[in-house]
Amino acid sequence: MKTILHKANTRGYANFGWLKSYHTFSFAGYQNKERMSFGRLRVLNDDVVQPKMGFGTHPHQNMEIISIPISGALSHKDSINNKRSIEVDEVQVMSAGTGLTHSEFNDSKTKEVNFLQLWIIPEKENVTPYYNQKKFDPIERKNKFQILVSPKDQLVEGALPINQQGYISMIDLDKCVETEYELKNGAYFFLIEGEISVADITLNKRDAIGISEVKKVSIKANKSSKLLIIDVPMN
Repeated sequence: MKTILHKANTRGYANFGWLKSYHTFSFAGYQNKERMSFGRLRVLNDDVVQPKMGFGTHPHQNMEIISIPISGALSHKDSINNKRSIEVDEVQVMSAGTGLTHSEFNDSKTKEVNFLQLWIIPEKENVTPYYNQKKFDPIERKNKFQILVSPKDQLVEGALPINQQGYISMIDLDKCVETEYELKNGAYFFLIEGEISVADITLNKRDAIGISEVKKVSIKANKSSKLLIIDVPMN
């Protein structure tokens, strides 16, 4: 088994006033040659956007972009005629493919938005841009893995498709619950809330561990916890 531990306080950090952003991997002004990616997972940003602020229109190309709100709601508008708001328990998938532009904005006058944004390198470039979002029932991840995203050509029922052999799952664990996760590729375990042990390594809030070269790993919740698993090819 091969592991890499990323503690929350080792992430890159940028504070622009309207935006506070923690970067698990090299991004924008944070460049660390030891933190370029985990396999095909290229970006995992933990962003907090202030009320009535947001990202202006900007381009993307040849990247699978997944956004997961943790609190608040984020408005989205893009060049392929989507104008939506994504909220807690929803997941947004955008395959940038041949290219698109979009903007993201916090419409609330009083509440911050906290969301995770993942970039996964696609297995095929220059696909037709694609957008979708879906609300997931939190009951379906209570002490069990809920698959949010899966490969387009091997789509798991109920999941959103991406152009890569990757899977994104979430699980809400009660204290003292133990389970096992079966890896399809390499898996990156990002703890949103709580305290857990993964393969006997303790993670606290916003800690993460990447694991590969093993078929399954044990997970135990030391506290009530919310865990995100990004399972992606390693090369």
